[in-house]
Amino acid sequence: MSRWHKYNANPQHRRVGDCTVRAISTALDEPWEEIYMDIASEGLAQNDMPTANNVWGKYLYKRGFRRRIIPDEFLGEYTVEDFCRDHPNGVYILALAGHVVTVIDGEFFDTWNSGDECPIFYWSREAE
Repeated sequence: MSRWHKYNANPQHRRVGDCTVRAISTALDEPWEEIYMDIASEGLAQNDMPTANNVWGKYLYKRGFRRRIIPDEFLGEYTVEDFCRDHPNGVYILALAGHVVTVIDGEFFDTWNSGDECPIFYWSREAE
């Protein structure tokens, strides 16, 4: 049974180049437009692109998220579906190779089924 929920936070339902904005918007339950502008502002402050890991990472850090690394022994084997199974509670933003996806309470939200992809690192926030 897949834990995937097809979801696209983009107001025009576009699917190319904005996965970081879509994932953060979904995780924070805030409008895509607001997240886009906030991350773009962070990118401008750092003189870097909004989708650069350091840019959206700093934005998440400021919002109370903390980064965790997938242990080396799991690299290339541990999937988004595995992560969901192991994290039945909480809000997470997973960085994959070239993609970003949101996990909420053991379910993942994405425009396509990325469940077989392998996370490299993730961001999590303690329950408020």
